[in-house]
Amino acid sequence: MISVEGLKVEFGVKPLFVDASFVINDRDRIALVGKNGAGKSTMLKILCGQQRPTAGNVSVPTDCRIGYLPQVMILQDDTTVREEAQKAFADITQLKARIDKMNQELAERTDYESESYLALIEKYTTEHERYMMLGAENYEAEIERTLMGLGFLRTDFERPTSEFSGGWRMRIELAKILLQKPDVLLLDEPTNHLDIESIQWLEQFLAQSSSAVVLVSHDRAFINNVSNRTLEISCGRVVDYKVKYNEYVVLRKERREQQLRAYENQQKEVAEMKDFIERFRYKATKAVQVQQKIKQLEKIVPIEIDEVDNSAMHLKFPPSLRSGDYPVICDEVRKDYGAHTVFDHVTLTIKRGEKVAFVGKNGEGKSTLVKCIMGEIPYTGELKIGHNIQIGYFAQNQAQLLDENLTVFQTIDNVAKGDIRLRINDILGAFMFGGEESDKKVKVLSGGERSRLAMIRLLLEPVNLLILDEPTNHLDMPSKDVLKEAIKAFDGTAIIVSHDREFLDGLVTKVYEFGGGRVREHLGGIYDFLRSKKISELNELGQTDKNVQQEKSLSVSQSAASNKNSSDSKPVASQEALSKALDYAERKEQQKRIKRIEKAVKESESKIEKMETRLKELDELLMQPENASDMTLVMEYTSTKKCLDEEMDRWEKLNEELAQ
Repeated sequence: MISVEGLKVEFGVKPLFVDASFVINDRDRIALVGKNGAGKSTMLKILCGQQRPTAGNVSVPTDCRIGYLPQVMILQDDTTVREEAQKAFADITQLKARIDKMNQELAERTDYESESYLALIEKYTTEHERYMMLGAENYEAEIERTLMGLGFLRTDFERPTSEFSGGWRMRIELAKILLQKPDVLLLDEPTNHLDIESIQWLEQFLAQSSSAVVLVSHDRAFINNVSNRTLEISCGRVVDYKVKYNEYVVLRKERREQQLRAYENQQKEVAEMKDFIERFRYKATKAVQVQQKIKQLEKIVPIEIDEVDNSAMHLKFPPSLRSGDYPVICDEVRKDYGAHTVFDHVTLTIKRGEKVAFVGKNGEGKSTLVKCIMGEIPYTGELKIGHNIQIGYFAQNQAQLLDENLTVFQTIDNVAKGDIRLRINDILGAFMFGGEESDKKVKVLSGGERSRLAMIRLLLEPVNLLILDEPTNHLDMPSKDVLKEAIKAFDGTAIIVSHDREFLDGLVTKVYEFGGGRVREHLGGIYDFLRSKKISELNELGQTDKNVQQEKSLSVSQSAASNKNSSDSKPVASQEALSKALDYAERKEQQKRIKRIEKAVKESESKIEKMETRLKELDELLMQPENASDMTLVMEYTSTKKCLDEEMDRWEKLNEELAQ
């Protein structure tokens, strides 16, 4: 689909990457990885044509449509959410306007026998058939399905985009790109502004999409669930791994070990040559051999080793005072903004040493409760902060509070205490501020670099209650690993607001879910929470069946009770046996249903694939001038498209049933 040959990009003395060659094929799911500054975003800009390389070619077929979501974009504020999403169907909207205009003209005219009237009818018929072939009747439903999948409510559709935060407006742009159904999707950090539910929806959407996908993301779970191929930019080269991200991590480790062994052997060989040259440089009898060694030394191409992974380095928070047993206690806490209630009846207790997560859709009050705990905003109810609490707080705007006139090194040196000062350079290196980067002034750093620097400062302050609000948005994977290990080793209490499942996994032991103005407590880790949430939804959907089963169990119990003998233990045992038998039969029946649905899903997918293939063939035929007026092909295209839409609806219902 897209072919890249001999790509080279130079911004300074050292090229960003050289001789990069690869091909993006249909249905590829490519994770583009590499350290910060390796050139991932630059590569996406080159692929979509926004930037030109220094050398090399990018071949894109003329009929190939590319959708590109950058990390930052300029957004418009003069439309509603629905109107902005409808821009994805601009061609269809214009076509509908033309059809409506012709329809009105046909209704008003009375010269039924004139040539112009007959020509108008023919044009109207052609345009209307084209409108139906494009699936225009369903585009409003597609808009609603996509917007709701990305976390919008129906009540949001008519709200002006200016009322939404930057993160939500980025979701609108993502929705527009997904609705356009491009042949290739280029996504640069699409999960930064999504909550867990929206990320899971996007995973499912990309898995079902027929588009090729190239994505940059630091959400390990997301790229592993989506990718089937990994392109790594390392040491100025692009290395193609034909595996998903988790398998790539293993292969990369093996490759680096091979590089290291080859590098050590080369260094040993170079040292021996230099030793020989120095020892026999001035001996006439060895002059020929010395010259040969010098020539061999000049021809040696130094072996480069991939960047050293510093994620194994362990950081520890400096010791602090022991806090009280209950750092945070909320009792009937409520927060209102005018007539809007963010949350109400919030009652929770966080014990010393607990690591808890605040999760939920954006706008449900996670950051608001954090600000209440910090005393930054007023609230009603009772909120107590425990004895001897020293809070370390990382807000989403923390990076803006740094002193712009200090260097990176000075910023950290000012807060580091004790032996940790001897390791400042190692710490900065772990967060991608190694070498000359540590001498940069804060004012020249990007937003992501400032966030990383603010995170390092927090890691060095003596605190016993750590509150982190979206700490991983601008951290790459090695930096996230360093932070995660530091929090796990932290002997204080931690509250983490995050949508990053991989980061929270193994880190938190309790999850507080924000939604619908309530805060619900879930014991266990993040994946326990996600599993329990699905079970809860199933119970709600199957409430009627559950009631029937309860009635059956009750009648069985009553029957057993009426026939009980003098021994009290027998009826109890009988009741337990009956209950287990019912549970077993229920599980067996559920397994049979799952297998039936899975089989139906596979059959549906096979039908969809055949119909999509046939539609492509018909598209190619209809684009040929001699077939443009072939009504047989047009009718087949229309009927196939209708069948495809029906089958897609059936496939979605089957998947929903299977998920339940």
